[in-house]
Amino acid sequence: MPWDSIKLNDGTTIPSIAFGTWTLGGGTQGTDYITQAISVGFAHIDTAQMYGNELEAGRAIRKSGLARQDIYITTKYSGTNGLDIETSIGNSLKYLEVDYVDLYLIHFPHLATPDIPTAWAKMEKLKEDGLAKSIGVSNFGVPELEILLSSAKIKPAANQIELHPYVYAQQLPVIEYGNRHGIVSEAFSILVPLMCHPGGPVDNTVNAIVDCLKVAAEQVLLAWAKSKGVVAVTFVAISPFRLSLQEDAV
Repeated sequence: MPWDSIKLNDGTTIPSIAFGTWTLGGGTQGTDYITQAISVGFAHIDTAQMYGNELEAGRAIRKSGLARQDIYITTKYSGTNGLDIETSIGNSLKYLEVDYVDLYLIHFPHLATPDIPTAWAKMEKLKEDGLAKSIGVSNFGVPELEILLSSAKIKPAANQIELHPYVYAQQLPVIEYGNRHGIVSEAFSILVPLMCHPGGPVDNTVNAIVDCLKVAAEQVLLAWAKSKGVVAVTFVAISPFRLSLQEDAV
């Protein structure tokens, strides 16, 4: 099942699968894994200020030789070292060695200081100045989205949230609210049932599909996420082969 791009509410498009760098840390290992991800077909790299690997992501992207328009870069304002939004995106662009990011997110609601409307106005200015093609949020629930939309001139293009079968019921109201307001949901931790909670109730269903279709368990969960209409943010695997499986869904 191909990973088509999804159109955002600002007219741009986003690849519907991303390689997330949350678990990588910094250093050579981070650069190597991101390089591997790009080599097997990932065209969307998801990083963040707090991950400490924007520099490594930038190195891997340059190493790939891809033109800037051929790689989609998401990063996030994480409030690291108490820095404000404007300073933080400046640092991110420097580390990534790019003039703009494709998507810039407020990583958590509590970072929207002194309040959500004020912080969001700063995000809107970044978009107006061309530093971010699209702007959005992460880990926002319905109440926070309601506050944001009540004063926003520009709607958030995306809301990145934890999503896998064990939290789907809990997160469904956020996804549905986003759908009603044209906010695309992005899903992180999709593979948590496999990587962190083996032996859970979802395993029997996943294993049955694996046996029937002769695919990998990662592909099953990624296909599940794709069926929900979200952008899938996956994370590190143990080899280029496993990464290539994550780039393919059943």
